Amino acid sequence: MPQLLTKPVVRNTAIGVGVAIAVPVAVAVLAPYLRPAARSLVKAGLMVAERGREVTAELGEAMDDLVAEVREELRDERAANATVAGTGEPAAETAGNRDVDAS
Repeated sequence: MPQLLTKPVVRNTAIGVGVAIAVPVAVAVLAPYLRPAARSLVKAGLMVAERGREVTAELGEAMDDLVAEVREELRDERAANATVAGTGEPAAETAGNRDVDAS
């Protein structure tokens, strides 16, 4: 009999039958503990997903604020360039010339 179990096919079949018998028994024994554990995992997953949505919304708001600030800055720069356009010089060069003229 021990020589029979050394053959891979017989040994693997015996392992398969043992697992097929052990798994339903283990599930029946562990079922009262598995359901609460599964509920806890689902609850934790939902909490993480909810927090992820909150963080994503906050990041989106921060990005919207940043984009609005940059647009306002660009609008101000364009307006400043438009007022200086009559002199034919860009705003940065005009500002530099004012400092030199003021001395």
